[in-house]
Amino acid sequence: MGLTIILVTTAVITAIGIAVGAGLVFTNKKFYVETDERETAVREALPGNNCGACGFAGCDAMAAAIAKGEAPANGCPVGGTPVAEKIGAIMGIDAGTVERKVAFVRCKGDCNVTKNQGNYVGVRDCRSVALNGIRTSDCDYGCLGFGSCEAVCPEHAISVKDGVASVDPRRCVACGLCVKTCPRGLIELIPEKNHVAVQCSNKDRGPQVKQVCSAGCIGCTLCTRQCEAGAITVENNLAHVNYELCTQCGKCVEKCPAKVITPPLK
Repeated sequence: MGLTIILVTTAVITAIGIAVGAGLVFTNKKFYVETDERETAVREALPGNNCGACGFAGCDAMAAAIAKGEAPANGCPVGGTPVAEKIGAIMGIDAGTVERKVAFVRCKGDCNVTKNQGNYVGVRDCRSVALNGIRTSDCDYGCLGFGSCEAVCPEHAISVKDGVASVDPRRCVACGLCVKTCPRGLIELIPEKNHVAVQCSNKDRGPQVKQVCSAGCIGCTLCTRQCEAGAITVENNLAHVNYELCTQCGKCVEKCPAKVITPPLK
């Protein structure tokens, strides 16, 4: 009797196992989605930072979009031209070159040129300070200096000195994480070849700017009048460089009374 029960139980379990297995095989065949081999190859060619700088959720999404023709082969700013060439070869197209970019902090207001409102002893995080409306200096546009951008940089390209973040362009891979993290929107990606940029974000009028920072842009328009390429404009009392038009002549740097425009490399 006991042996019969064991045999029947074994047979039932075996039958169930076979039925489940057959069901899994059927489901797999019915809902199987063929993977594009090019997508796999493109994914392997991408650097794997999953930073989102390309505009997609990560490298997997980017690879799928490239394979479908929904994204350019040179769309990865981190990989640059070498990765673009590999992907171009996989896709059978000319990917073209990728202009390398680096992060740039639009603030020059360190502790030597701004007025500090006191020693902050709370959470050392720019986003927390900004959300709580805490003012650490008289300038409402400047770098908070608590290093949220430094903390998210995977390449350790950002450091905070004298209350202002700065970027080492040799380490920066233009992933854009610091751009997304800065609560005051002070960081932008600029072409690596372009070293003429306005190191300020203050939109107040000149007199108000000078009251809070001796190194701030006063919107005097001297730079715009010097630029023969028409690469500099002043909007909302703040100068900004059109990097596509800039010829790196350096005339704006020479004439800026606040010395807030970074000089070109010689």
